[in-house]
Amino acid sequence: MPRAGLDPEAVIAAAAKLADADGLQALTLARLAGQLGVRAPSLYAHVGGGLADVRRRLGIRGARELAAAVQVAAAGRSRLDALSAVAHTYRAYARAHPGTYAAMQGAPDADDPEAVLAARELIGVIFAVLDGYGLEGTEAIHAVRVVRAALHGFVSLERDEGFRMPISLEQSYERVIAMLDLGLSKWPS
Repeated sequence: MPRAGLDPEAVIAAAAKLADADGLQALTLARLAGQLGVRAPSLYAHVGGGLADVRRRLGIRGARELAAAVQVAAAGRSRLDALSAVAHTYRAYARAHPGTYAAMQGAPDADDPEAVLAARELIGVIFAVLDGYGLEGTEAIHAVRVVRAALHGFVSLERDEGFRMPISLEQSYERVIAMLDLGLSKWPS
């Protein structure tokens, strides 16, 4: 019998809290169960696929949260203004939710419509920003990959303390955004 008040959403919320505090690798069923005051086997009543299902759901949650945040940030903006707003929102989310952010990095399984939809929501905002640069079709896909790689690369290096030189990270991030804007403005077709 599932514990009263415990449902899949509550389990994933607790997983997010744990992963964001201690890192995605620290998220185990035993720790999650302890956080929720239940035994690990009890979690299967809410997340039947075990730890893999928890991580999958956490990634979906993260993609949806980030998609909503960047959509709000980009609304009513175009080109550099939209790109900058998305980039800053992306970085802020990765900093505030490092475990959840890590869970959403893998490409979704094509046979998982919920995960595919969540990923499309996020990527859709980036495609909308790129539309302001006149990019579409295959070129837009290449550009999405470039933008995602640049933003993810920066926030990942920052998280892992890969930047040790005594120069402003804020200025460096602004340079990344400026370079993306320049590259997108002069995109080779």
